Amino acid sequence: MSSRDVVLGRVRRALADVPAGEGPGGRPVARDYRRVHGARTTGQTVDLLAENLADYRAVVHRTDAEGLPVLIGRLLAARGARTLLVPPGLDASWTAGTDVTRVEDRASDTPRELDAVDSVLTGCAVAVAETGTLILDAGPDQGRRRITLVPDHHLCVVRVPGQVVGSVPEALPRVAPDRPLTWISGPSATSDIELDRVEGVHGPRTLEVILLAAAQEAE
Repeated sequence: MSSRDVVLGRVRRALADVPAGEGPGGRPVARDYRRVHGARTTGQTVDLLAENLADYRAVVHRTDAEGLPVLIGRLLAARGARTLLVPPGLDASWTAGTDVTRVEDRASDTPRELDAVDSVLTGCAVAVAETGTLILDAGPDQGRRRITLVPDHHLCVVRVPGQVVGSVPEALPRVAPDRPLTWISGPSATSDIELDRVEGVHGPRTLEVILLAAAQEAE
């Protein structure tokens, strides 16, 4: 008996008491769990996102459309960034306040070339307040997964309140299921058996999130 047969046998035994109508192709699994947890205003939901992002050691900034280019320029200058990787659909006005060299994402780029870039700037698909999570679905202003996994510094712009939801169940219908999803909760980090935290192992060492207020929110 192969290892595959052993595993499949265990699965069949585990499913032996499941009613026939609940298997694949049968009646759908009930999804009547609670989607919204508690009562919060829109502002409180955005504040909760900022709080949980910071708890994960992301650096949170707030600005409006007018101040965004200046803020991005200041953050890049503070890091001494000379090159900035941008996805093809990124709003060009976002980088109007900086003179760093824009690096366009190309399919031919190698991991070594991506690692040589100082910073990457993207938008996001949706942000989850309760978990402090940014979800990227490879949309035009987010680009391919690897451009946010290799460079050491990631600047991510979240439009608030439009791109902010309270819970994960609220977020799922808003992302494209046929796209590769990247769920980001703080900068990349891991800990060994002695709980020594190391950042930047499998993603950016520094995550900065810019909460971009809509026009009515900024006034």
